[in-house]
Amino acid sequence: MAAEEAGMFVVAQTIGTVLCCKCGIPMAPNAANMCIKCLRSEIDITEGLQKNVIIIHCPECDSYLQPPRTWLKAQLESKELLTFCVKRLKNLNKVRLIHAEFIWTEPHSKRIKVKLKVQKEVLNGAILEQSYVVEYVQHEQMCESCSRVQANPDQWVAAVQLRQHVPHRRTFFYLEQLILKHGAAAAAIKIKQMDQGIDFFFSSRSHGLKFVDFIGKVTPVKSRSDKQLVSHDSKSNNYNYKHTFSVEICPICREDLICLPPRVVASLGNLGPLVICTKVSNSIALLDPLTLRLAFLDADQYWRTSFKSLLTSRQLVEFIVLDVEILSSEVNVGGFKYALADAQVARVSDFGKNDTIFNIRTHLGHLLNPGDYALGYDLYRANNNNSELEKHKNLVLPDVILIKKSYEEKRQKKRGKPRAWKLKSLDMEVDDKNRGDQEKMNSEYEQFLKDLEENPEMRFNISLYRNKEYQPSEMTSVTDGDDIPSVPLEELLADLDLSKAEDEDEDDDGDDDEMRE
Repeated sequence: MAAEEAGMFVVAQTIGTVLCCKCGIPMAPNAANMCIKCLRSEIDITEGLQKNVIIIHCPECDSYLQPPRTWLKAQLESKELLTFCVKRLKNLNKVRLIHAEFIWTEPHSKRIKVKLKVQKEVLNGAILEQSYVVEYVQHEQMCESCSRVQANPDQWVAAVQLRQHVPHRRTFFYLEQLILKHGAAAAAIKIKQMDQGIDFFFSSRSHGLKFVDFIGKVTPVKSRSDKQLVSHDSKSNNYNYKHTFSVEICPICREDLICLPPRVVASLGNLGPLVICTKVSNSIALLDPLTLRLAFLDADQYWRTSFKSLLTSRQLVEFIVLDVEILSSEVNVGGFKYALADAQVARVSDFGKNDTIFNIRTHLGHLLNPGDYALGYDLYRANNNNSELEKHKNLVLPDVILIKKSYEEKRQKKRGKPRAWKLKSLDMEVDDKNRGDQEKMNSEYEQFLKDLEENPEMRFNISLYRNKEYQPSEMTSVTDGDDIPSVPLEELLADLDLSKAEDEDEDDDGDDDEMRE
């Protein structure tokens, strides 16, 4: 460029060409002095490479046999299956693999086709690139675990008996969603709903141990294990056992009112002793509603000095708020907002019967206004037979402890209308003894759905899906003044039918492959 700008003469550079030694056409020079077509006709770099391979596929669990005895789970046209198919090829180290991709085939054809692009150095250092197709033929054969299940569905190796001794199933509704989101029970061969719990059956002891470990990470539990000898081969010294894991979940649930034992009160810095359980994960969050102090109990601390709830959520009473006087500004305690306030409340059931009014202190000052409804525990009329109360001799019980704001009256307007979201459920068998309690279970499940609407933190750990039965036109039918808690649409996941979506994608890919061919 500098020579041209100076006005100097510059010789134009041209790319030289030579004639192919086979067909004589002009071509760019290379080490073999042959054009690409002649070079491919003379040399086949895919010679000696496998073009047909037989693979073993289990139709029950959709896994493939990796010799000698390893079974690999992989979906069609997934990265895992492509890696598995490439590794099954022999003599692939003689060439350099550049690219690999699936070619669409009919799902029922039991054929998998993979297009490979390879490179190899040929005559006088020339590098030749070539594509070829490998066909994998699926032979159906059940893996050991599936064949054992098919022979006898009740032939389990490990059973996890999950129990919680409380009069409701709200904990199991939430636990079911956690299990679904994390796929913790994917290896279970059978799930059975029992009284006060659920039984999970697994085909191996390691799967049962993994599931027990998962439950211990999401809720305070204590467990024990037992084993029973099934068979014994004295010649080979092999023993077959059935393992049973008994897992007990702590009976403390969210929104329960608790009277802490003196020993626990001292260990938590004189907290309470009357506290509310605000959250249960692998530890228990306890809030003093009169001082807004918060403390946590882990599983070891709880089971060392276990205690029960004074009153549970099934004993909540509806109150109406007559007056509220804020005592302190809003504070954030353990991720939740609270504000101390003095309030006047009366039982809704007393309207028209008496003039009983309670002057109480509550931690819900930031939520309550005169005229609102709230759910709380009526200690004035409660009959408490709790041994922990007797240990606190100078304890004066408040008349009422409010737990949460109530939206039941506003929900009456939307009763019968479907929600914009839904939950998935485990495929469980129901024990014959529990079939008569269906109405009770439906009401508890409805209450669980309401708790999800009111508590965003509960929704954070589970997956909610869009409800196809919900009509968008119904959104306009809700009056603007209602402040009923609801699930924002941006939190919902699309409930896709993966089989249909995969079929559509396969059709599109198949058309593209045909066009490329």
